[in-house]
Amino acid sequence: MKIFYIIISSMLVNNFVLSRFLGICSFLGVSKKTDTAFGMGLAVTFVMALASFMSWIVFNLILVPLHLEYLYTLAFILVIAALVQFIEMVIQKTNPGLYKALGIYLPLITTNCAVLAVAVINMNENYNLLESVVNGVSAALGYFLAIVLLSGIRERIDNNKNMPEALKGFPITLITAGLMSIAFLGFQGLLQ
Repeated sequence: MKIFYIIISSMLVNNFVLSRFLGICSFLGVSKKTDTAFGMGLAVTFVMALASFMSWIVFNLILVPLHLEYLYTLAFILVIAALVQFIEMVIQKTNPGLYKALGIYLPLITTNCAVLAVAVINMNENYNLLESVVNGVSAALGYFLAIVLLSGIRERIDNNKNMPEALKGFPITLITAGLMSIAFLGFQGLLQ
């Protein structure tokens, strides 16, 4: 039952982008096209899942036994940076088009506060290894859902010829993201 609670909470109720406002840079920057948003969502999902796993291992099997818990931020950042470098190399070799489309946003996953936040939340909530990975994957799927939804809406908005000039581009994107955030508030009543 706790696993189900973690999944619903991470994906919908406490969505990192739309409720906690974490990971906004890549959310707004890569959501112009659904293809690139899909690729970014997959990359963030992979990194968050592995970061949750690896940060739990590092914290509970290295830092806690050595009484170095205060170094968790540094340790988590190093784990995340190594994972992102690995992902970047894999995407560059397997899908150069996606690598080029993601551009600067791919290495920025390293500094994506949502990736670090999921590791810190796992530690603060004292999740075991399974719960940590489930929380990481669920939070990443929530990010994936939000970025793909926004990219689909942005593609439809871009095809609208009646858009006032003052709202074209980034202003309407911010309004859309705000409306999506309000819509996700409807999930608050799911968990009580």
